[in-house]
Amino acid sequence: MNLSSWTGAAIAVAAVVLSSSVAIGGPRAATNMIVGELTSQPVGHYDFCQQYPAECSVRLPSSPSPELSEYGWAAIEAVNTSVNARIVPKTDRQMFGREELWAYPSSEGDCEDFALLKRRELANQGFSLADLLLTVVRKPDGEGHAVLTVRTADGDFVLDNLDSKVKAWNETAYVFVKRQSSSDTGRWVSIESARDVPVGSVR
Repeated sequence: MNLSSWTGAAIAVAAVVLSSSVAIGGPRAATNMIVGELTSQPVGHYDFCQQYPAECSVRLPSSPSPELSEYGWAAIEAVNTSVNARIVPKTDRQMFGREELWAYPSSEGDCEDFALLKRRELANQGFSLADLLLTVVRKPDGEGHAVLTVRTADGDFVLDNLDSKVKAWNETAYVFVKRQSSSDTGRWVSIESARDVPVGSVR
């Protein structure tokens, strides 16, 4: 992990977050996703990038998944619990009268809004954006859904507004379709063995 991309207090926190493997009682049974080639960007994320171009123009050096400390695991769980408790779930249609509007929520939000806020709060605690990846999945009923994936040497973990528990990605019931690139915040990559999901996307 390249700590030179982090600034200020985040660097000091990162040394604790990523210093050593998580202790007994932390996450287990996880694996890392196998990602494929560049793929289409969800249309909601494309529009988000037009509004917040700095959010989608971060280039990150290639690096292995970081070791996750006990402190880091506690931070992941705390952020997931806190955001899920603070934000009231509402669809984009209910809030804005349109589909697929990705935004940082203040009190209400759709699934991708939860994921965006969790990503920002973990980044503020020292996690690299290379390891905080917005992810599109298919729910068991076939509906498209967005979650935040945290990439670690102990496996990839999912922060989900529909679940109070942080789970290994391979312990969920989802089909994983695509996620942000770990080297470019404006690009997306496919997830191996995933099928196309019927949500708006742009090439």
